[in-house]
Formats: sequence, C-alpha cells, structure tokens
Amino acid sequence: MLPAESPPPGSPVDGPIRVASIPHEDPYVDAILPEDAVRVGPADDPSPWLDTEYLSAHASEIDVLHLHTGDRHVARAAGECWSETVRRSGIPLVVTVHRVHEPADAGSRTAEDDHLEAVLATAEVVLTPTPGAADAIAERFGRTAIVVAHPSMAVPDPALGAERGLVGLPLARVDDAAPLVRAALSGAVSGGGRLRVLVEEPAYVDGVVRELAARGELELVEYRREQWAAQLQRLHVAVLPERSGGHSRDLEICRDVGTRVVAPSRGWFAEQWSEVVSYGDDERGELDPVSLAAAVSVALTRPMVAPADRGWRAEQLAAVRRVHAQVYGQVAGDRGWA
Repeated sequence: MLPAESPPPGSPVDGPIRVASIPHEDPYVDAILPEDAVRVGPADDPSPWLDTEYLSAHASEIDVLHLHTGDRHVARAAGECWSETVRRSGIPLVVTVHRVHEPADAGSRTAEDDHLEAVLATAEVVLTPTPGAADAIAERFGRTAIVVAHPSMAVPDPALGAERGLVGLPLARVDDAAPLVRAALSGAVSGGGRLRVLVEEPAYVDGVVRELAARGELELVEYRREQWAAQLQRLHVAVLPERSGGHSRDLEICRDVGTRVVAPSRGWFAEQWSEVVSYGDDERGELDPVSLAAAVSVALTRPMVAPADRGWRAEQLAAVRRVHAQVYGQVAGDRGWA
C-alpha cells in the first residue's frame, strides 16, 4: 500500500525544516524523516516537548511539532492543557494516529479518547497508516486523515531460514499468560507444528509457561532486542497478541522477513498486510481461546510467505518520506506567512 493522497506543497522555508518529534527517537520516527528535515530538541524519554513550560520556552526553535499517538504516557501528558499551549505558541502540529481506542459500548470513553479529541482538534494535519483507522478517526473525531503506509522495519538475513511448522509467541508483561499460551499451543499442535515462546525478560514468565516448557510441551527462548527480527524470521507463523488495537510494528517486521502473522481481529492489522489470520479478542483484552487456536492451526496450513521485495519496500519508503516532506513544508510555510 502506498500513500493514498498527498497534501499540496506549502510556502518554502529557508534551510532544513526543524521538526520536534514525540518521541524523538523510534524506528518508525527514524524511517519517515525526510532528507530536508532535521529533528531538534533533547532525545529524553519522556519527551520534554510534552512539558508545557519547555514547549513555550523553546517554541521559536522548531518549525513543526510531530506527535505520534498510541503510547499511554503520551496520552496522559498531551491533553487539553498541552494542546492549548501548542495553539498559543503558534507551532504547527502534525499528528500520526497509531491507535484509536475501540469502545466496548457506545457510551464508554477513556482518557485516550480525551487525548485524541484534544490533539486532533489542534492538529494542522492528521496522518494514519490504514484506511480503516482513517474511517474511525473521521467517524469519532470529525477529522480527515491522510493514509500513509507503514514503512519497512527490518531487512531479512539471507543466511537464516524459517522452520516449517514453528509457531512463535512473544510474551511481554501480562497478568495471566496461561490462557494465551495454552490456546497458541493447542493450535500449533493441531496444525502439526510446535510452539516457541519468546521472552525478553525471563523474570516475568508465568509459572504455567515454565511448567509447560519443563515438560517439553513448548520451547522457551530468551532473546535480546537486537535479535528480534532474526527471531521472527526463523518462524513459520508469529502470533502477535497486540494489546493496542491499532497497528503493529512487529507485523511489518514479519512482512519484511517473510513470516505469516496471527493477530487480533480488532484494530487494523489485517489492513496492514494481507498475510494475517485474525482471531477473536476485544479492546479489554478478553481472549477467545478457541478462535486463537483455530487461527494458529489455519495459519500453519497456508504456504510459508516470502520476504517482502526490497525494491518495492524502498519505493514505498521514498513515497512515505515525500508525503511527510510535503506535509512539513506545507504547515511550516503556512506558519511563516501567518
């Protein structure tokens, strides 16, 4: 998928466009930065640009403020007060929406909804990776979002091969991993494969998972973050129990390295890539184990996928950067004429 539309160019700005990104450094943020833009400000986490006093004091040092939503600490910090400070400062705000909360019922509302309502009301331009997310933004917040494809996140290692039938399940800190693991294990076995549970922090592994590994029913593998793409490349199927209900960076890594994905039906994972098998899950994290087991089994019956074509990915990335360059040029130029 390439960007669906491009904004008109704005008035020129002398020199590179100075962009304050929130967050400052991140694989996605790094990928989309155009050549004619430069990131400014400290690389601290949390970003000092979320502090209203810092923002006011340094407003003259930037041409564009680009906020990436989806991180919960960002949602807590960037509310109505922060948005009002952005408006008073005159800094053009660009917002990329990576996650839109899907309410359990029509009347429910979260702090994340309030955050999005405030920042989208202030944004000069809104971006998002999929048409489904753009539709949700239009329906819930009355804003038109430019659809910009999620760029490549990894380069496959030609020396690595995938093991047919190997299912990988990454586990982060979850309150009760046992139902998720048991469902993935059931699907792997019924599909004629085996399950590998991938953990970055072994201290947080559920006792049930350790017991299953000790009995030889699954493999428990510790990895380092820099090995993550290689770990995914070794799999036939990756189960991504994404809790955000939005878009997934790991899914794009799987597309890059050639690993089929099983992901929740909520969110827009299946819009990111066609090689996704969906399972039932909801915004509150209530798993449908039967659906997950069936999805894993089905995924194993499908052919292994090839890594994404690097030439096409390079063209896509260039198009994504062009859109960001045009957006930055437009809003920075408009500020110059204000």
